[in-house]
Amino acid sequence: MTRHADRTDVIVIGLGVHGSAAAASLARRGRRVIALDRFPSGHDRGSSHGRTRMIRRAYPSPVWNDFVDRAFVAWAALEAESGQRLLHRTAGLYAHRGPSELQGPGCVVIDDPDELARRMPGLAVPEGYRGVYDPDAGVIEAARALGTLRGVAVAHGAELRHGVHVRGWEPTVTGVRVATDEGVLSATNLVIAAGGWTGALVPSLAPWLDVWRILTVTVPTGQRAGMPPGLGAFSVDRPEGLVFGIPDACGNGVKLGVDAGLTWDPEEPAAPPSPREIAELRALLESYVPGLDTTPVEATSCLYTMTEDRRFTIGPLADAPAVVVAAACSGHGFKFGPAVGDAVADLCDGVPRDDLDFVSTARRGL
Repeated sequence: MTRHADRTDVIVIGLGVHGSAAAASLARRGRRVIALDRFPSGHDRGSSHGRTRMIRRAYPSPVWNDFVDRAFVAWAALEAESGQRLLHRTAGLYAHRGPSELQGPGCVVIDDPDELARRMPGLAVPEGYRGVYDPDAGVIEAARALGTLRGVAVAHGAELRHGVHVRGWEPTVTGVRVATDEGVLSATNLVIAAGGWTGALVPSLAPWLDVWRILTVTVPTGQRAGMPPGLGAFSVDRPEGLVFGIPDACGNGVKLGVDAGLTWDPEEPAAPPSPREIAELRALLESYVPGLDTTPVEATSCLYTMTEDRRFTIGPLADAPAVVVAAACSGHGFKFGPAVGDAVADLCDGVPRDDLDFVSTARRGL
């Protein structure tokens, strides 16, 4: 027996952005939801903490375009529902050496260095690089967005339980049974949105997943060199790893990180950036955003759950169709948060989502 009710419609494992969005979408539809997270609220053990994230339409294949559009629509709907400003349009410029596969509605390929400088004068694009300009790109207020999604879930009756460790799960005739350190829960559906712990909960998915330690640095707010319209969202593609940057669009300061890192065991807290690592991040920021005071106000680490092709894995499991997985954000999952939540709710309700075949569990043979 548990100290709570032991039967519900849907159990959600993981209260990062995708689990929180799934809980909100399911609860809006009247489904009874119990959502579990093994860590306290506000923890930094996964990849959903922090103040800001990027959103963009520039993606490396047209197959993403519909899902990207659904994300923009879903964020606008969440803003309208909550009365919160969550997204700031700043435009984006994504620099690369040689041809790029980036595309998307409204995106423009730019070869001329003068035009690159005109579009985003605050970004020092390296010599010989081209760029893709995305007028719709911007910044998501991530901490506020995560709190908003959880608030919507609770307002519609979802129960969010932090500090609950899931020991395992098994399919049953009527759905699924989940064992926790507080007892056993059962439900019609189970949603697994557990980030770096997904492989432990779904061993058949584990071979596809790697967990990386990723570092970011945030610098003082209010600096003209780091604010729109001079600086928007940006990235610079390098052999050593993609550098990404988020402008000071909402009083949170400019943030920079590198989309590459050490493989990490999620059972161990990600080590904070060392002085050497911070110095390297500051040097990158100084080179790409000249005139910026790069004194860090925050230097932090998070865990990306990566797939080789950088595509998510969303859908039911073939051997347990009552279980829906939303996994492997691969460093770009936050921007899709409420759209993933809606997709998960559809799949739990038996609504086909053929538009997601390109990120489906079936695509990976699961």
